[in-house]
Amino acid sequence: MKTSDQTFLPPHGNYRNLLSYQKAEVVYDLTFRFCKRFLMRGDRTIDQMVQAARSGKQNIVEGSKASVTSKEMEIKLTNVARASLEELLEDYRDFLRVRDGNIWQKESKEARYVRKLGSKPQENFERYREFVETRPSEVVANIAICLIHQTNYLLDQQIRRLEKDFLKEGGLRECMTRARLQAREQQKNRG
Repeated sequence: MKTSDQTFLPPHGNYRNLLSYQKAEVVYDLTFRFCKRFLMRGDRTIDQMVQAARSGKQNIVEGSKASVTSKEMEIKLTNVARASLEELLEDYRDFLRVRDGNIWQKESKEARYVRKLGSKPQENFERYREFVETRPSEVVANIAICLIHQTNYLLDQQIRRLEKDFLKEGGLRECMTRARLQAREQQKNRG
């Protein structure tokens, strides 16, 4: 029977505790409702935006689960999540630009308010529901932009951390080799 100090598989799959995942889930929920509320049925942009939001969220999940056997895959999928959210960010900017809407400046009181809302622990859509369901499209699009920026910042930090961890610990094969060499050494010392 294997003891915990003999395992070479890293901890993995705890994506629900990642703030990047929680924010990506809010972005998905907000985007789904935004498209339903403000875009015309049949508009191809709906599918594009919802799928980009979904991809941002789901690739965090998949990367987290893949991390047990592939740090490379975890990094790649986390980066795919980041790229999908960047695409979605551009969709919201396009929405505002073609409708002559304003994009909030980073230090505007509105953007600071959204950042403050998003700074509380355990991020979830309920925190934003009232705004999404009652405010005009320009406000909701700007809230989404703020949340995507927050999520992207977190994903950038996560990717840098994954890179550092890989450089420090290596991948699965290196961990397996170290574990096997340790086991051989222990067997040798016992015998």
